[in-house]
Amino acid sequence: MRGLAIVYRLGVKELYSLLRDPVLMALILYTFTGAVYTVARGVQTEVRNAAIAVVDEDGSALSARIAAAFLPPLFQPAALIGADVVDAGMDGGRYAFVLDIPPGFEADLLAGRAPVIQLNVDATAMTIAGAGARYVQAIVAAETAGFLGRADEARPAPVTLTIRAKFNPNLDSAWFMAVMQLINNVTILAIVLGGAAVIREREHGTIEHLMVMPVTASEIVLAKIWANGLVIVAAAMLSLWLVVGGALGVPIAGSPALFAAGTAVYLFAVVSLGVLLSTVATTMPQFGLLAIPVFMVMNLLSGGVTPLEGMPPALQHAVQVMPSTHYVALAQAVLYRGAGAEAVWPQFAAMAGLGAAFFALALARFRAALAATG
Repeated sequence: MRGLAIVYRLGVKELYSLLRDPVLMALILYTFTGAVYTVARGVQTEVRNAAIAVVDEDGSALSARIAAAFLPPLFQPAALIGADVVDAGMDGGRYAFVLDIPPGFEADLLAGRAPVIQLNVDATAMTIAGAGARYVQAIVAAETAGFLGRADEARPAPVTLTIRAKFNPNLDSAWFMAVMQLINNVTILAIVLGGAAVIREREHGTIEHLMVMPVTASEIVLAKIWANGLVIVAAAMLSLWLVVGGALGVPIAGSPALFAAGTAVYLFAVVSLGVLLSTVATTMPQFGLLAIPVFMVMNLLSGGVTPLEGMPPALQHAVQVMPSTHYVALAQAVLYRGAGAEAVWPQFAAMAGLGAAFFALALARFRAALAATG
């Protein structure tokens, strides 16, 4: 009981120290409000307002009909350009798609020949290149069939595919980006606050005060974990309620309490990782340079940006040692699919095990740092 009381009091001291740091408080506020909202609204993964140009070398009624078919919200109105400016336009990034309609296109089509249209795609815009090319192909095919009067003559397909999109029926990228940005912000803030809590003690000279007090290294580390973890859990849940569910209108399918519990276990692991990194770096700039690549790897390979199934088999096994992989799986299952505890207990167990390992490493490093200071 005495140890728990010490951990509690040290944690309260940590909360007071955090509240008196206006920069970190502003960072927490922005991270879970403006950063979530602007990314969810600004980052689009579907085709939206894509810039397209048409090189009309045919000058026919059909080519004009095709050029006029590209309309918002998928495309901007098609710009009519000459063949001599195609390279310059795409090199300058002014057009994502350039459709080149050759001379004699309409005549060849009416004569029963199979004319070819060239579509140039700026594949550096990977989020829209593939889907946009399919939209262009479908628009050209529909307008050509309509021009020939065959729109109603097409034979029915032998198999009818009925598509039902679950969990995001309108395929709105904002629903996906809002939750993913919230998860990413939890990760980066947990690493930063965990590391800053230790480095702040070192830079302010209060680490020596802790050394002469009747407290142990484990009590100091546990206090920093629960205090900073509590702040992040509270901020994340308020963001989920006010920003994700409120301002962005994303429906929360599962239990917020279960998500909060999973976030708490995840923060035990990630704040411990932040403390571990702070024992390697001696100053805040060093810690920032160390934390950035760690966060980037945890973010990009967690399964939130790209599916784990698309990674090489060896990498799929390697990323299981990252708590972010299991947290993304838990968050998506609970918030999107309404999963219960019986479905996500493996993620809880994995995060708890990784948290225990990170805590043990952080504690060993922290003890060594205290001994070196003494």
